Amino acid sequence: MTISEAAKFTPAKPIPERALIWLGAITTGVVVTNLFAPQILVGLIGRSLEMSASQAGMISTLTLFGYALGMLLLMPLVDLLENKRLILRTLACAIMAALGTALAPTPALLLVATFILGISCAAIQMTVPLVASMIPPARRGQAIGEVVSGLMFGILLSRPLASLVADAWNWRAFYFLSAILMTVLLGALARYLPTLQPQAKTSYGELLLSFPKLLREEPVLRVRSWTAALAMASFSAFWAAVALRLPDAPFNLDARGIAIFALIGVAGAAAASLAGRWGDRGWTRRLLIAAHLLIIASLALCAWGALLDSRLAALLMLTLGAIGVDFGITTDQTLGRRAINLLRPEARGRLNGLFVALFFLGGTVGSAAASFAWSHNGWLAVCAVGAFFGVLGLITDIVTRTGTS
Repeated sequence: MTISEAAKFTPAKPIPERALIWLGAITTGVVVTNLFAPQILVGLIGRSLEMSASQAGMISTLTLFGYALGMLLLMPLVDLLENKRLILRTLACAIMAALGTALAPTPALLLVATFILGISCAAIQMTVPLVASMIPPARRGQAIGEVVSGLMFGILLSRPLASLVADAWNWRAFYFLSAILMTVLLGALARYLPTLQPQAKTSYGELLLSFPKLLREEPVLRVRSWTAALAMASFSAFWAAVALRLPDAPFNLDARGIAIFALIGVAGAAAASLAGRWGDRGWTRRLLIAAHLLIIASLALCAWGALLDSRLAALLMLTLGAIGVDFGITTDQTLGRRAINLLRPEARGRLNGLFVALFFLGGTVGSAAASFAWSHNGWLAVCAVGAFFGVLGLITDIVTRTGTS
């Protein structure tokens, strides 16, 4: 089925292909910061609102849980409702939730606001397939890669940006800033985003019930979601524990140094555009194998760096390792998105929702595994756990060619 058979689209105002891709990349990058900023702001928020340790721990958890719920409950609407209107309304909810978070006077109201903000961040994944559907299949991988670059920049910048904004003003300032930026984006999307009307003849309930069927019928979705989840597990294991390791010898970084180190990972986002372009040339399988080998080698480098006596050499090894891990996950995720967006146009919302929900589940597993490894055997165990997920991805690449065309 072609895009035209699955949906009808018209531009709101004529916009060049490159500008549409940039608009998608900026939108995803700005909105996604709301999902990961709480991980660095949790201490400040907890002290400000006199929250208990368990309440403060729920801030990031509820945000990410809300996002996963949005993937499963809101993304099917992409296959049912006009996409532009759906994105604008979801983004408007995100703006209101960000303002509610910034103004929350009590822990209970803050937790409710962050939960709604997480759900509303589903606008990210609504935008990616809409932009992809406007691009011819021969260039779709490159387009997805460039939009995902924005997403990865947002993920990697969210923690240091939140830290710097909170250091300059306070934690509420970050959410006010986020609301302002999303409001600007809302205006740009309303003016330039094309409309896309699905031609689905079904109900919302039937769309929700179709998730298991899609997983059964689409091996590409199963395999690419599996390797994306493994790559995300490696990524989450590394970044969940590295802030605990950096204050100690031989690194000896303070809070500002850790924030600056987090900026280094942004370099990995550059892999998305290259991976998408090379995937369009038929190099997907080789790139996937290289991505998982890179994750394994990078985590070995991170483990080695922590054993060095020289602070400079240790930081260099850890920096190269961080960039390698980020390159690996970005490549895997970009190629996975490309593969599933070449499947059923009439189910692209559900396919993208399942893909993202499953790889975020992998991230949750990776964070939990890193926490366990850190508490029992420290940094070397964390690196070993992250590399193990990379090995599982590599084995998958070797034994299957599914989704590598």
